[in-house]
Amino acid sequence: MDIKALKRLSKQMSWALRHAAHEVGLVVDPDGYVLIDDLLPCLQRDLPWATRTSLEQVVATVETDKQRFSIDGDWIRANYGHSLDRQIEYPQGEPPAVLYHGTSEAALGEVMRAGLLPMSRQYVHLTTDRRLATRVGARHGKPVVLRVDTKAAIRDGIVFFQANPVFWLVAALPAMYLAGES
Repeated sequence: MDIKALKRLSKQMSWALRHAAHEVGLVVDPDGYVLIDDLLPCLQRDLPWATRTSLEQVVATVETDKQRFSIDGDWIRANYGHSLDRQIEYPQGEPPAVLYHGTSEAALGEVMRAGLLPMSRQYVHLTTDRRLATRVGARHGKPVVLRVDTKAAIRDGIVFFQANPVFWLVAALPAMYLAGES
């Protein structure tokens, strides 16, 4: 299947799994998983060619650095970015000493005043990959990469959750743990 079609399917998967699960009749477990057999009919409304194989191709080939999805047997989930009413549970962990967050130059003043807030999402997203943070920040204008002092945050009681090997999550992060990257 061509990459353009897979990217279109990836967007539909993200929408259904991260934002509209209940609207389209999906039952989400506490870890964010839904049955693949339940997801497919939802996707096939707009993309009749969607199959389990095409879902697996999305997971294996579309923006693999972001690791957006996980498949576990007959179950699939979006790894992060949910705006669902019910909080998705992730394992608590100790991240690397430095994580990054990409934002835009236009949002930087507010971020440095109020800290990182989840906005319409369940968590604030942080990454181990500086280049990925730059790409994320560029979605809304000129990118700015912020460096997160995770050791100080942990010392002060901030809890980190691991969404996957690349993305870490926090409920919110005060600006005192952030510094601009040069």
